[in-house]
Amino acid sequence: MDMISASEAETLILSLVHSLQTTEEVTLDNASGRILARSVSSTLDFPYWDNSAMDGYAVRYKDLQKCDRENPKTLRIVEEIPAGIQPQKNIVQGEAARIFTGAVMPQGADTVVMQENTRRKGDRVVILQAPRDREFVRRKGAFYQSGNPLLGAGIAIGAPEIAVLATAQCTRFTVYQQPRVAIFSTGNELVSPGNSLKPGQIVDSNQYALRAFVADLGGIPLPLGIVRDRPEDLERTIENAIARADIVLSTGGVSVGEYDYIEEILAKLGGNIHIRSVAVKPGKPLTVATFERGDRTCLYFGIPGNPVSALVSCWRFVQPALKKLSGLSGDWQPQFVTARSRHDLKANGKRETYLWGRWEIVSGGYEFSLAGGDRSSGNLINLAQTNGLAVVPVGETAIAAGEKVNVMLV
Repeated sequence: MDMISASEAETLILSLVHSLQTTEEVTLDNASGRILARSVSSTLDFPYWDNSAMDGYAVRYKDLQKCDRENPKTLRIVEEIPAGIQPQKNIVQGEAARIFTGAVMPQGADTVVMQENTRRKGDRVVILQAPRDREFVRRKGAFYQSGNPLLGAGIAIGAPEIAVLATAQCTRFTVYQQPRVAIFSTGNELVSPGNSLKPGQIVDSNQYALRAFVADLGGIPLPLGIVRDRPEDLERTIENAIARADIVLSTGGVSVGEYDYIEEILAKLGGNIHIRSVAVKPGKPLTVATFERGDRTCLYFGIPGNPVSALVSCWRFVQPALKKLSGLSGDWQPQFVTARSRHDLKANGKRETYLWGRWEIVSGGYEFSLAGGDRSSGNLINLAQTNGLAVVPVGETAIAAGEKVNVMLV
């Protein structure tokens, strides 16, 4: 199987993914980050009733149409209405009610005069400027009418959506179950962060980085630890992983070395291998396989062990798959923007090259700064605070500082 392009790999991977259909009910307290499986509506209008958008005086517009500072209008204050109190009076000609932001409008009143345009005199208020008709009144149902769709299926629930659901008194709703992602690292040289290092050993950072990656996308990480380069151990772990998870992420063991057993084991266990390598740098070794397990499909990603390669592979290829699997609607592909590069960008031209760094908006446009230091795929130190990958296309070897470059947002 030949090395394929990044766009071909993305298209193929997304064609292998089918959104999860299993659902569950959640409450407002545990809804953050979940994906709505069914659209939500409410029996309430919003605003719930006509209310004031300003501290001031509830009045009848027709009483004040010709009012100004030269010809002020004096009204009698018949009531004070704080927020949360039901009005008791019906406003008639020549009357006003003192009202506060969010308070219910009294019957008869249709407009609010902000207090800055008034002068109080005991139980009278002098109106110094004519308001506009219905000014500073939030009308019942102006933002949402009961029975209409409120939030659609396939959206991620964040703080704004939780506020909307709470306001509509939707306290329970249906979401997709979270994708389960098994994660393990392979290699005789790996040790956990809490262990002391011996000569030749390497701390397994991938296990922790990928847990965070999965959790940030709303998945449930299933950490399986470090697996030594022994075929029997790898086979046992992979079999366990594909039985438990919707997606499996393994790091290492997918190149062409004598201890790279992953592909052979995947085939032995009945996996259908779709991708073996991708024309990108870093991250060329990429094994993608599927396992049919009854009525579900498990998607296997064997990604490189080098820390930068592992994360670039996840950002570029695993992230779209996880988004689609989760039930999220809309575009699953990574987002790219055009930015001005602050540095010279270099590549060998043979593969699509991703150079990590940071983007920011300057004077309304995107600018990209390359991370400092060595950009080896094994150097994860300058990966900290990365929020973008500048893309040097196949066939190009340099993009000069000041020129435009496509940047993948991460």
